Amino acid sequence: MAKQKKVKLHGVVPVIPIPFRKNESIDVPSLKRVVDFVAQKNMAGMCLPAYGSEFYKLSEAERIQVVEVAIDANKKRIPVMAQANHPSAKHAADLAKRYQRMGADIISFAIPRQFAIDEPDVLRYCCKICDAVSIPVLIQDFNPGGGTIDADFIATLHRRHRNFLFAKLEEPMIVDKLVRIIDQVGKKVSILEGWGGYYMLEAIPNGICGIMPGVPYCELLDIIYKAREAGDNDRAYDLFASVAPIMNYTLQNFELFLQVEKRMLVKRGIFKTAQMRDLTLTPSAPNLEYVDLLINQLQRIYKREGVAFS
Repeated sequence: MAKQKKVKLHGVVPVIPIPFRKNESIDVPSLKRVVDFVAQKNMAGMCLPAYGSEFYKLSEAERIQVVEVAIDANKKRIPVMAQANHPSAKHAADLAKRYQRMGADIISFAIPRQFAIDEPDVLRYCCKICDAVSIPVLIQDFNPGGGTIDADFIATLHRRHRNFLFAKLEEPMIVDKLVRIIDQVGKKVSILEGWGGYYMLEAIPNGICGIMPGVPYCELLDIIYKAREAGDNDRAYDLFASVAPIMNYTLQNFELFLQVEKRMLVKRGIFKTAQMRDLTLTPSAPNLEYVDLLINQLQRIYKREGVAFS
């Protein structure tokens, strides 16, 4: 197996949303623009096609296509994390191998949580995918209301597969788990916080290496991250308070999160349309009025911070 690539993630790693035309085909020019936007902002990396990319609405050919577009448009400026999701470990491993051949810097995958599965079975699933590639691997464990991988699991998997270097966790009360993980594995496996960066303020001083939010206000999240990490707690708190309303609103429903994200990217001149693929949520007129208020308030914060919005 080829020598393992060294990749460092530190800071904000946005998940790239997939733009669609009105006929629901992939809008490749808009996809290139959003990849270029994230790379130009010098984010710590980018990830696709993940939940925030509507991967669950893409065919396998489309998943390969968007990774290919992203790798080409990025031009090796920042790490590209290609997410290989499938309930079958065989198919996920095959996809991961293909992404590695295409030039991805990191492979990620989400543990299937459709059904209750014992930990040894989850470990076997993860091992098969880690074993399929030589580049670094990130494991996402998103399981609302259920258990997720903990320190013992992470330590065991890392002992067996040294390319397992990152885990993405997105759950309430994350701090105690972070402490357990660091006690067991130190910095051998770096932890990123997901769920839009919602738990970043408590997680940053307790050992995370970054966050994995969406794209539309990633620059503000980057400012918050750096301020909190530097100990400028007042600035981090005040600026986080300015983005908390849109976080709270959008994270009520994941399809709503995607709807608002795409609307903001249209307003920023990056996407041509906010088109979603069905099945999706259709926000009511009062909800859309509130979305406009939230976006307008973010524009005001951008202006105050001297960051270009469009």
